[in-house]
Amino acid sequence: MKKAITTPFWRDKRIVPILLQVLFSALVLIAGYYFITNAISGLQQIGIKLGFDFLKNTAGFTISESMIDFQPTDTYGKALLVGILNTLRIAFFGIILTSIIGLFVGIAKLSNNWLLSKLATVYIELFRNTPLLVQIFIWFFAVFLPLPKIQEAVTLGPVYLSNRGIAIPWFETHSNTVFWIVTIVLGLILAYLLSKVLLKMEMESGKRRYPFISAIGLFAAIVIFSIIFTGTGLITIHTPAVEGRGFVGGYTLSPGYSAILVGLVIYTSTYIAEIIRAGILGVPKGQIEAAKALGLKNSTTLRLVIFPQAIRIIIPPLTSQYLNLVKNSSLAVAVGFQDIVSVGGTVMNQTGRAVESIVMMIAFYLIFSLITSGLMNLFNRKVQLVER
Repeated sequence: MKKAITTPFWRDKRIVPILLQVLFSALVLIAGYYFITNAISGLQQIGIKLGFDFLKNTAGFTISESMIDFQPTDTYGKALLVGILNTLRIAFFGIILTSIIGLFVGIAKLSNNWLLSKLATVYIELFRNTPLLVQIFIWFFAVFLPLPKIQEAVTLGPVYLSNRGIAIPWFETHSNTVFWIVTIVLGLILAYLLSKVLLKMEMESGKRRYPFISAIGLFAAIVIFSIIFTGTGLITIHTPAVEGRGFVGGYTLSPGYSAILVGLVIYTSTYIAEIIRAGILGVPKGQIEAAKALGLKNSTTLRLVIFPQAIRIIIPPLTSQYLNLVKNSSLAVAVGFQDIVSVGGTVMNQTGRAVESIVMMIAFYLIFSLITSGLMNLFNRKVQLVER
């Protein structure tokens, strides 16, 4: 009998890819080990040891804007925490505002109204094709800084515009705030359940049950009853007022924060608008024609037929834009807003701990990006079609 011919392992198609991956991983580990040891050796030669003990030392510098109380006598660790919170403040409001504007602009570009469609097109092409840093500089140096002095602030109702910043009404919690939060959450849950039940009944009977209007009515009734019961609202609104050379009450948005927020929102919303437009156009035309054949209004068709299908196309690229917005917030250092990059740079310059400071900045952006993408991936799985 003839002996079976065996293929050498270095030619086996099942083994070769594994060997290549092992080889590549080994090269990466060797390169990483070389650079790390080289950095540690270089730092030791100039008398610097790696470590994060310096975070307990006194910072000795001020931060103009802080969500928590910060004094120069506080530690470097608390200073970095302030920078992280400032970055999160940009990211939180930026994601919300850019999503709303991008949605409306994307829908407007597909509108049958010629003027509305052209305005949306001009908005997208103008701001999308201009460098973001240039836009931030324009908002900071040409819009917010040239505003009048605080004594001559422009008043738009309860809002004050001056070169010290934008003062807006702000809220303050009270003893019934917790009760209100619980009530609102329960009201939203009940309103959602009511809309689902009425929508199911409408689909089964073919008769109008007005699920959306009924849900809003139920929620409004719960809110009105809560106001009568507590005699207060969810929060207390305080309006700003000019007193001397500053604002009293309300909340003041500094020129730096306003410039970076407006610049990021407008720039990123142009990309989100195109994503929304592409998602809507990705829905088969037969779905839209079927909705029209059933006599559904354009708004109803968009809300119940087009958008639930388009969202499956929209979510993946939308996640990338959210991550870009967070990472682009590092440009805040250009207009003097003290985010994590600005504060980290100050800490690095004062302590000489460049490696540790950069590692902490990288870790923050990495963790925040992973959390954001993880949440968006969970939402994506919820709206995906279930395959049989």
